[in-house]
Amino acid sequence: MSGGEELQQHLKEVGDEIDKIVAQGIEPKAEAVSASSATASAASAAAVDDVPSSSEFLLSTKQVDVKQLSDNDLIKFLALKDFERKKERWERYQNKTKMLDAQKEHKFWNTQPVPQLTEDIAADQNCPIDGEQDVTKVRQEPYNMPPGFEWCSIDVNDPVQVEELYNLLNQNYVEDDEAMFRFDYSKEFLQWALTVPGYLKDWHVGVRNAKTGVLMGCITAIPVHCRVYDRVVPMAEINFLCVHKKLRTKRLAPVLIKEITRRVNLTDRWQAVYTAGVVLPKPVSRCRYYHRSLNPKKLIEVRFSSLPPGSTLTKHLQTLKLPKRPSSASRGLRWMTLEDAPKVHALLSNYLHSKAKLAQEFSVEEVAHMLTPRANVVSTYVVENEAGEITDMCSFYYLPSTVINNPLHNKLNAVYSYYNVATTMSVKDLMRDLLIVAREEGADVFNALDLLENEGVFDELLFGAGDGFLQYYLYNWKCPAMPAKEMGLVLL
Repeated sequence: MSGGEELQQHLKEVGDEIDKIVAQGIEPKAEAVSASSATASAASAAAVDDVPSSSEFLLSTKQVDVKQLSDNDLIKFLALKDFERKKERWERYQNKTKMLDAQKEHKFWNTQPVPQLTEDIAADQNCPIDGEQDVTKVRQEPYNMPPGFEWCSIDVNDPVQVEELYNLLNQNYVEDDEAMFRFDYSKEFLQWALTVPGYLKDWHVGVRNAKTGVLMGCITAIPVHCRVYDRVVPMAEINFLCVHKKLRTKRLAPVLIKEITRRVNLTDRWQAVYTAGVVLPKPVSRCRYYHRSLNPKKLIEVRFSSLPPGSTLTKHLQTLKLPKRPSSASRGLRWMTLEDAPKVHALLSNYLHSKAKLAQEFSVEEVAHMLTPRANVVSTYVVENEAGEITDMCSFYYLPSTVINNPLHNKLNAVYSYYNVATTMSVKDLMRDLLIVAREEGADVFNALDLLENEGVFDELLFGAGDGFLQYYLYNWKCPAMPAKEMGLVLL
């Protein structure tokens, strides 16, 4: 069956579901929320003329009291009422994928030492774009700010300042395209992510309102060593570029990037690594997000996912049901401890060297900081054999999202796959065990990128492909692009 035929068949199934609701005579009583999903794509792909006419009934209904509907009626109503909106979402997704081939002008990035989108990079190139650098020639004074604003350094160990950073990000950072979810980094998460061994407070850059002192923007960096193919390079890992919504027209982002670059250069580091959901000059790799439902009913109610056409909630829950206990529980699966750090470091380092073309070169101290479990921040499990050897490890970090304008829920408990190594079991079995422990820790959804060996287990473990892509970039470095299966770096 061709893609077009599959689409028409799927539309017919959706139309049948609409007709069933019409036939059942659901009485609209209160405003219903619409359904959309990071994994639902086929229903979203229809052209406007292909919308089943019966969908107009749902689009024109007045109000529905969602609390008075049965589970199945609620799910069907949420999934179908906003059919038009799902199509628009699919169109945005298509535009995102086309951007990779677009020769788009980037006024700021065209002035920076990064490969351009149309640039061909030879297979043997793996080197800085700007070669020898002299710290003494780096600008000593901060860049000028627009009138009314001033620079600051953010001390994340100060409860007041980390609260300010949390509020700025919580209200102004990453949202999905439909403004239904917004990342909700916890204060504990921010402290963990930004206080790695060797961190510099001066690299946690803020912009304040000069009169009120309110934090209006930020950008952060932490020191890392990354291996790019066969070269280990000291870099800055850039994160948390955020500008208050009221200042988006001030073009503060380029100034923030230039200022963090200046501060990093003053320490004699000239390369950086960063990620973005948009396409800039020029990605070194692109990964795709996949999602595994752990609390399917809640995910449907918050419109993160939708009920498959022709399915019922009971059937859907049964399909996604996981075992009660991890398969490796009987073989020594347990939480990682601080004392495990040297063994985990050796296991992880050997794995990344064998599989990845771009990866962080961790020190034992960095492994101890980043992977030792912290409540509601990061969870790491290891398998220890009878000889006391750490043979396998798996981990995830917590990144919930605020659910915006939903009558049933205000928080989505999401966790993200971090670093995983399987040597005595299959990657699939290790990932399944990770899903089970994540569910037991209260996660609603488990997210993972298709890097390294992840993609090979997604289908069997019932992950769904999301519509989000993550581009990886290197600043002042030129090398051939690499596929997702050779990307070994996970940025928070």
